[in-house]
Amino acid sequence: MAKRQLNRRQNWRIEKIQGERAARAAKRESSAVEALEGGDLGPEQTGLVIAHFGVQVEVEALDGELAGQVCRCYLRANLPALVTGDQVVWRAGNQGIGVIVAQLPRKTELCRPDSRGQLKPVAANVDMIVIVFAPLPEPHANLIDRYLVAAEHAGIRPLLLLNKFDLIDEHNAPALNALLAVYRSLGYPVLEVSAHHGNGMEQLQQKLDARISVFVGQSGVGKSSLVNSLLPDVDTRVGPLSELSGQGTHTTTTARLFHFPGGGELIDSPGIREFGLGHVSRADVEAGFIEFNDLIGTCRFRDCKHDREPGCALLKALEEGRVHQQRMNSYRSIIASLPESSY
Repeated sequence: MAKRQLNRRQNWRIEKIQGERAARAAKRESSAVEALEGGDLGPEQTGLVIAHFGVQVEVEALDGELAGQVCRCYLRANLPALVTGDQVVWRAGNQGIGVIVAQLPRKTELCRPDSRGQLKPVAANVDMIVIVFAPLPEPHANLIDRYLVAAEHAGIRPLLLLNKFDLIDEHNAPALNALLAVYRSLGYPVLEVSAHHGNGMEQLQQKLDARISVFVGQSGVGKSSLVNSLLPDVDTRVGPLSELSGQGTHTTTTARLFHFPGGGELIDSPGIREFGLGHVSRADVEAGFIEFNDLIGTCRFRDCKHDREPGCALLKALEEGRVHQQRMNSYRSIIASLPESSY
């Protein structure tokens, strides 16, 4: 059955109701913060946001007598939206509830557009993006390349991780090997692991130590299984593949930060099937294809679209095998998906 379209008045009514609900929630939150600040709050100290729950966040104390303890906190009304990985200044209150009074500057932030196209941070201060894919659901170079563009744009180091490599067989091996060969030839680090059997997990742990990392990838590629294998004391719910679509079911509903025993942290984020790049420009996309770095700006025409123009440096490199056709296809697909204002 076709989805019923809402008219302008109905949309306005829905937005009005949602706005009123948000205003009431903000008022309740403000009252709660005022009540806390009117009481006996502890001294200011630094903390790390390890999870976000609506109007509250979980903060881990980084110093002072409470170091290592986790506390639920409200946010002052003048603060921007916080995400997992943010470092903050907070004050402990009575009954285990605290107040965040300031946000510390972010080194990096990973963003993606939400359902309305508004840019939304999903994790902060990340050192490495682990791009997880698997033989099933079938990996697509275009989606991997979108993550790589996002990583380059955010200034975050990427790691390509093929999980469930025990599912490689004579049917899917040629395509998977060809896919991985392209990224290895470009110098991207690639690991093959099996969270289920444990193969390669020690090498993955070494890559994750002393860094703040975030797992991204299609649902069903085994991100939660990887977390369970790396952190056996954390019971992250694992969802099966849909028998109808072959795609995974979403299991993680909020980004959460976990500590490794030997150092380093992992942010497990909700599954993202389609990673939008509506917030980047054409130049950002070109910079995200690292093999283009020495080619961009050397075409005959300054406004070259790298399509059919004579004297195009990218097309020449493609013809000579210095640019892979798979990557060129991804580049064109990503450029075609950008809003006109990004050109």
